[in-house]
Amino acid sequence: MAVQPAKPVAPRPVVRETVAEETQEGPPCPRCGTPNLPGRKFCRRCAAPLTVTAPVAELPWWRTRWPFRRRVRIGGSGNALRRTIALLVLVALVIAGILLYPLGKDAYQDVLDKLGSTAAITPAAVTASAAVEGHPATAADDGLSNTYWGAPAIGDSVTFGFRTPFRLVDLIIHTGDSADPQHYQQQGRPLVLALEVTASDGKVHRQQITLNDQPGPQTVATGISDVVQVKLTVREAAGTGPGRAIALAEVEFFKRT
Repeated sequence: MAVQPAKPVAPRPVVRETVAEETQEGPPCPRCGTPNLPGRKFCRRCAAPLTVTAPVAELPWWRTRWPFRRRVRIGGSGNALRRTIALLVLVALVIAGILLYPLGKDAYQDVLDKLGSTAAITPAAVTASAAVEGHPATAADDGLSNTYWGAPAIGDSVTFGFRTPFRLVDLIIHTGDSADPQHYQQQGRPLVLALEVTASDGKVHRQQITLNDQPGPQTVATGISDVVQVKLTVREAAGTGPGRAIALAEVEFFKRT
């Protein structure tokens, strides 16, 4: 007769005595509030860090820009390099400001010249180093193109003085003894003039003017501030010869308004 296997019987549970949890006194966990013995690094209940770290301060905006955002290299804090770069940048800005300030100022004034309007200004006095008889220096500023200042020779000059300083935007020059093409070449004509503009602070601006040998107005752009005196010296001329003066018919000055 076959013997059937017995059914398994689970062992009966054994009741053991529990050891009362030892009360621990110490700082509470910042997360769950469970007390922990001094010296522990993690909570015995939730394993949260017991050492409270100070929040990381937010970096200033310049630390987010290259090259200050680079990590600190091993063996040094990198502060010396950052200070050196910052100093070099500061020096470069100072030098650029010194060098570019006059250029920037002149460019700003030029823009105002182009955007603004102009008006004619009359000199307070006109003198010349020499003049042929009947053609004084004042004839170069009488508003007429059929009269002229007659320079006896190359190297002679005419000077225009002004009462108050102004911004000289440009000037217009008429050469020859007449605006009529048939009479234009009866006298000599200046081809190259040396322009000397004196400002109220004594600074002299020099420019060479090359003119066309033809009747009519010729505009010369200047753009000089605080002008008190303008001097024109004849450097080259056409049609010179015995009994022929170098004729400068008219010089007109325009200021910014």
